[in-house]
Amino acid sequence: MQNSDYFIHLEEEYGAHNYHPLDVVISKGEGVWVTDVEGNKYLDCLSAYSALNQGHNHPKIKQAVIDQLDRLTLTSRAFRNDKLGLFYKKLSDMTGYEMSLPMNSGAEAVETGIKVARKWGYLVKGIPQNKAEIIVAEGNFHGRTTTIISFTSEEDYKKDFGPFTPGFPMVKYGDIDALRDAINENTAAIMLEPIQGENGILIPPKGYLKDVEALCRENNILFMADEIQTGLGRTGALFASQHEGVRPDITIIGKALSGGFYPISAVLADKSILGLIEPGQHGSTFGGNPLAATIGIAALEVIEEENLVENSKIMGEYMLDYLEEIPKKNIKDIRGKGLFIGVELKHELGGARRFAEELKKRGILVKETHTHILRLAPPLIIDKETIDWMLPILREVLLMD
Repeated sequence: MQNSDYFIHLEEEYGAHNYHPLDVVISKGEGVWVTDVEGNKYLDCLSAYSALNQGHNHPKIKQAVIDQLDRLTLTSRAFRNDKLGLFYKKLSDMTGYEMSLPMNSGAEAVETGIKVARKWGYLVKGIPQNKAEIIVAEGNFHGRTTTIISFTSEEDYKKDFGPFTPGFPMVKYGDIDALRDAINENTAAIMLEPIQGENGILIPPKGYLKDVEALCRENNILFMADEIQTGLGRTGALFASQHEGVRPDITIIGKALSGGFYPISAVLADKSILGLIEPGQHGSTFGGNPLAATIGIAALEVIEEENLVENSKIMGEYMLDYLEEIPKKNIKDIRGKGLFIGVELKHELGGARRFAEELKKRGILVKETHTHILRLAPPLIIDKETIDWMLPILREVLLMD
C-alpha cells in the first residue's frame, strides 16, 4: 500500500540523507493548505522557506505556466526570446533597479552577486587583481555552494567540505563598529541579510542597515543585500531593507520570484554595476529562459494585484501581538517583521522539534531552525480567519509540558 510509510521508506532507502524533514508526505497544495497522501489537511506555515509567498498552486501563475508550456520553454541565451525583456522591465518597474541578471537558484544568484561585486572592485574601485574582499556577518546563510559555505560560521555546514575560498572577512551581525574595523583598501562590498532567516529570524538593531549604507558610501564600497528569503513582501515591505529607507547597491532575490513553480532568482543593480558584465563572462543555460520569465512576471503581478506586501504587514502585526500575550512558560524570545516570525523556546526544553511535531498532529506545519526556534512564515495570502484558527492551537502547544 502506498501510504506515508511507503514513501518515507523510499526516501530513506534511496535518497541521500541531507535533510531531516517532518514525517508528513504532502501530495497536494492549494493556497495556504496542503494535503498528505492519507487525505489529512494542514496549514503550511513555512511556505517552502518563503518561496510560496503567493500560496500553493496560485491559479494565475499556474495558467501562465500552462500557456507558456504550449509555446516555448527553453532557448538558452544563445538566442533571444519574447519573454525575457518583459521580465527585465517588470523587475525594473517594480524594484527601481535599472538592470537585472536572472539565474535559477538563490545560491547561484549569490555567487553571481559575488562575481559582480568583485568585478566592480577591480574595474571601478581599482583593487589589485585577486585581492578583493567581501565582508559578511556571523550567522549568515547565503546558500550551500563551496564558495558560500567558505564564509559560514556554522561549522556543520563546512565540516569535511574544504578547502575553502578566501576573501570573506566575517564580523558580528548587527555590530556597526566591527564592520567599520574590518574595512580596508581591498574591501569591495559588504553582504548581509537585512534579517537573518536561517539563523532564527534575527533582526539587527534599529538603524543598523542605515549605518551600513552610510559606511559603504563613505568608503566607496558596495552594499549587497541578500533578500532571497526576506524579499518580495515577506517582512511587510517589498524588501526588508526598505524598513529603514535603505537602497542597497545590489539586491539578490529568488524563492517567491517564482511563486513556488520553478527555480528563479536574480541579481538587481544599476547599469553602473551590472553593466560591467560583458558577453561570455557569466551565464546559465536555464537562467532567463522564457518559461522562467513568464512565471516571474506572473509571480510579481500577483504580489502587486493582491496587495501581499500590505497583507503581510497587517497579518504579521496581528500575529505578533497575539504571540506576545502568551505566557512565557516555554518561550525565551519572539522576533519578527511581517509574516516572518521566530519563536525561540527556552533551551532547557531540549529543542523545538517536538513542538513542531505536536503542531503537525494538530494540522499546522512549521519547522524548527537552529534547534530551539520555530519559524512561522505562512503564505502572504493568509487571511485573518485562518490565523484566528491557528493561533489558539499554537498557544496550546507553546504552553505544553
